[in-house]
Parts: sequence; C-alpha cells; structure tokens
Amino acid sequence: MSITVTTWSLEQTSPADLAPATRPDAGSGIRIVRSEVPSPEFSRFLYTAVGGDVTWTDRLGWPYERWQAFLDRPGVETWVAYVRGTPAGYIELEAQDEGVVEISYFGLIPAFRGRRVGGYLLSEGTARAWDLAERWPGLTPTKRVWVHTCSKDGPYALDNYRRRGFRLFGTKTEEEPEVPAPGPWPDA
Repeated sequence: MSITVTTWSLEQTSPADLAPATRPDAGSGIRIVRSEVPSPEFSRFLYTAVGGDVTWTDRLGWPYERWQAFLDRPGVETWVAYVRGTPAGYIELEAQDEGVVEISYFGLIPAFRGRRVGGYLLSEGTARAWDLAERWPGLTPTKRVWVHTCSKDGPYALDNYRRRGFRLFGTKTEEEPEVPAPGPWPDA
C-alpha cells in the first residue's frame, strides 16, 4: 500500500523576513536552550519522541557513530524547548554551503502540541539560524534559511512556518510506501 505525500519547501532570505511569535509570559515555564554538548543519545531521544507518531523514520537506523559524526559537524546545532524542566520539542539547524542553513528537524513531543510552544520555538530557532555564523568562526554568514514540511507532519506545521515569515518556493507530491508510525521506541 502507498500514500500520497505532499512536501512543501519554504525559505527566508533575510533576517527581516522573520515574524516572531509572541514570547510566552514568564509564568509559562518555557525556555529555549542550546544543547551544546553533542549527544547521540539525547538527539535520538528527541528525534523519536517528536517524530515517532508522524512517521519520522530516516534516522532510525543510524548507528551511534553516524549520530556522533553528524552532531560534531561545524554549524550543526540543536535547540531544545523546555517546559518547567521537561523537554517539549526541538529544532535542529544544519549549516550548508554558501551561507545556507537548513532547519533539518523541528517539532514538539505530542503532549506539548497545541500549547503555544511551537511558534515560539520556531521563532527562536529561526533567529539562531540567522546568527549561526557568529557561534561558528569560519562559517559564511547566513544568507538563506530553508525548511521542508510534509502532509505527514502535524496539521498546523505549514501554517506555523508561514506565520513565521517563511515563503513557499517548491511543492512536490509523490507516492510513498505506507509504513506504520514507529512511536518513540520499537513496538510503542
């Protein structure tokens, strides 16, 4: 069996494109923190906890060494949203050639969706994509930030990117094999 999947590619070409979400009030307990020590265990936890119910599968087979090599690359950063000390979601940035930064992964753990965390995390993460080169000497300053989302992601994903100032630059629709959502761990 297969399913039809639409993938949308979006971009910003200037820091002025960012339309940030309203910062949550101090009582919300939300904070965004960079995970500065590359940790395959933590990154895999975030990947499976956020993507397990929306069929993120491309990294499930990565061995520890591949996670470590990816995370050790200059310009790869993971920013984590915490709500009262609990990881709620993350945004992963990946520097590419010529000042391009991809938001390679972004999302929330299911229990934190619909609580106004996503817009704020996307705003902060996108701002960090724009100033990425300031933290990584030798990288070209950011000229473009891009992301893709698809119809398998949450129902508000595309609108969230658009509300943050991302513009659509490509759409493709293709058939993919239908696979069960893996959950946050095998057989979940």
